[in-house]
Amino acid sequence: MTGFLDKAYGTKDPAATRRLYDDWAASYEAEIAENGYATPGRCAAALARFTSDKSAPILDFGCGTGLSGLALKLAGFSVIDGMDLSPEMLGEARKKDIYRVLSVVADTGAPVIPKGQYSAISAMGVIGSGAAPVQMLDNLMHALPRDGKCVFSINDNALRDPAYEARVMEWTDCGAARLLFREHGDHLPGIGMKSNVYVLEKA
Repeated sequence: MTGFLDKAYGTKDPAATRRLYDDWAASYEAEIAENGYATPGRCAAALARFTSDKSAPILDFGCGTGLSGLALKLAGFSVIDGMDLSPEMLGEARKKDIYRVLSVVADTGAPVIPKGQYSAISAMGVIGSGAAPVQMLDNLMHALPRDGKCVFSINDNALRDPAYEARVMEWTDCGAARLLFREHGDHLPGIGMKSNVYVLEKA
């Protein structure tokens, strides 16, 4: 381990997170591959299971170096846009030639996601301690049209805080969304970490 992975769960604000991921960009894929990063494939497969039109544009939010976009492409999705906090990570993603558009998320305030533009939004390994706060789920869901789907993961580190699962249930308990899929499985097997993968459909 190079030391970036263990630091990733300790950042406390967007500026620090951006600096960490900018510094990590060049070695990110090697480090997480060494630890068997499984969540992108799991998320993409889950979303594909509930998607009839894989040619509709999808937003890969927190796309990083593009491993999540690659997983979506391999699952059959063909029009993928990416957003991320780190310009250096986006530079690595651009080399993969997977994305239609790549854009940087601002440090402050809620990200500007065009409402209703995407029938599906993915956030793989994005919501959790040291990354996007639990409130990010609200931003993603509000950007979806009716019947739009959000696939996301929450790792074991974050699941120790009941606020994360509670935020998912807030959407489903009031009928604002339907839980299509939830599965606990491998996240980073190399360090013994798992994650929940969810697919929510906006009501």
